[in-house]
Amino acid sequence: MTKLSGTNLDGGSRPEGRSAWTGLRKQFFAQLQRIGGALMLPIAVLPVAALLLRFGQPDLLNLPILGAAGQAIFDNLGLLFAVGVAIGLARENHGAAGLAAVVAYLVTTQGAQVFITPPAALLALTGQAQALAIEAFKQNELKTLTVPAGILCGLLGGALYNRFHRINLPAYLAFFGGRRFVPILSGVAALALAAAFGLEWQRLELGMDSLSHAVLAAGPWGLFGYGVLNRILIVTGLHHVINSIAWFVLGNYHGHTGDLNRFFAGDPTAGQFMAGFFPVMMFGLPAACLAMYHTALPDRRHAVAGLLASIALTAFLTGVTEPVEFSFMFLAPALYAVHALLTGFAFIIMRALHVRLGFGFSAGLFDYVLNYKFATRPLLLLPVGAAYFGLYYGIFRYAIVRFDLKTPGREEVDSAAAMPAGAASAAASADRARSYITALGGAGNLESVSACTTRLRLTVRTQNTVDVEALKRLGARGVVQPSATALQVVVGPTADLLASEIREAMASMPRESVMALAAAAPATSQPQPASELAATPATSAPAREIVQGLLAALGGRQNVRSIESASSRLRIGVANASAIDRAAIRKLGIRGVAIAAADCVHVIVGPAAEAAGASLRELLA
Repeated sequence: MTKLSGTNLDGGSRPEGRSAWTGLRKQFFAQLQRIGGALMLPIAVLPVAALLLRFGQPDLLNLPILGAAGQAIFDNLGLLFAVGVAIGLARENHGAAGLAAVVAYLVTTQGAQVFITPPAALLALTGQAQALAIEAFKQNELKTLTVPAGILCGLLGGALYNRFHRINLPAYLAFFGGRRFVPILSGVAALALAAAFGLEWQRLELGMDSLSHAVLAAGPWGLFGYGVLNRILIVTGLHHVINSIAWFVLGNYHGHTGDLNRFFAGDPTAGQFMAGFFPVMMFGLPAACLAMYHTALPDRRHAVAGLLASIALTAFLTGVTEPVEFSFMFLAPALYAVHALLTGFAFIIMRALHVRLGFGFSAGLFDYVLNYKFATRPLLLLPVGAAYFGLYYGIFRYAIVRFDLKTPGREEVDSAAAMPAGAASAAASADRARSYITALGGAGNLESVSACTTRLRLTVRTQNTVDVEALKRLGARGVVQPSATALQVVVGPTADLLASEIREAMASMPRESVMALAAAAPATSQPQPASELAATPATSAPAREIVQGLLAALGGRQNVRSIESASSRLRIGVANASAIDRAAIRKLGIRGVAIAAADCVHVIVGPAAEAAGASLRELLA
């Protein structure tokens, strides 16, 4: 008989085994998301490589040094992936993980060469010629495996850093403890990878060739599936995983693997896994923005014009489309499904027309112009793009009006949740990173902070203290909660810079304040019985200290006239607003404070507002 544990939403029981499987699945999903984000760090280097390689060509600047510099980056993608993936996975993105990955990569690639036997023709050579020929042969034999080896070494370096970066060794070995131990252990562990690649390199290459042929043999429907899956997975950020396979693994052209790498190496068949993005990103999604603008409410149209124009221009010029997609992804999932299908069909159309386009960053105008020389039949993008522009505009305008979708400019303005007068100017003058931290539940709620191209990738202690509306007021395009502790905030191309600012600001912010306030409020996901709620004190001891500090920062008892709780904020009537110490309130980790009038102040504390208000009234009684 199956042992039962837990309760379903409908009051029934659920098998303990199913619950355990769900937990493992969520953990695997969270780890896969981290890997997807980590892959973006080395990929971010490719635009520089593409620019150097292109500008060095004879038809542009004709500077061989630039071309050689760009080609050097493409020739060492394996090393770049090793360093980038390791740093992306490591806690605090510490460079020691990158060093560990470099050690692992060198041990793997150089160790694997020992197991490769050169042909007899090379052994017939003598002296330095023989040594150079044998070395070149071994390097060439492993060239197609360098990217997979780099990714594996990056995973190894990041995982070992997270596990052993605080290890304590005996006193006589103490110098090699902590972070210094990680590169040493990575080198030893990489011996297994060296043996695997060295002894099985032919089978590994055969497996990669089989995968490439299977995908390419699928013809247009293989490309269709890739395009649809790419757009569907963007909600979780896992599209980076399949992109890495398509762009850096599939196919082989004189030792260059992957559709992107082969395109810049001059392979006339490369570009199939990139060309289909151009009609959608340069024409389709900007047309969707135009449809949103035309269907916005007349009195709101001017307000959203700047937003829609900026994200449409970003998509057209650079191919960064997530800000557009997140504006309708959750409002109209069926419309987003149509968008994913249209992306798949774009790949079929471009293949049928024998169009081959490539990019170093994404499918935008900049890459289209710079890589025009490498493309095949690039002018056909224009009629296809024009057709996609009309198709997207018509579909989006019809769907928005027919189903009354609340796209930008059509959403209802919630006066209770809207930012009060004076708050906007206060937020504008506040530090951006601190504002995001408080909206995310405070420094104490953030376990890890990283970023990919357009989104913050966060691990939080609890989702209950995250203020989604505050994040949107700060400029976030969308918020995704893949699991109980994983959080993604779409902010656009500034994501990596913002993540760095947040990590720097977290060191100076209190880590307990917001968590203490949150502890005072009952969890919404697990309601307590009425008897337990009645027995629960208004606030815990640490929360009471925060509330006492808040009362003092508000000017003390004599300055507080009234206290009202409203959603996520406290509306406090005061005798003199100038007596309020804003700096002291911010030091408590409170999300925000705004002077709404000369006798009224709004204090934003998140889901714990009701409990904090009750505690303040208790102190005043």
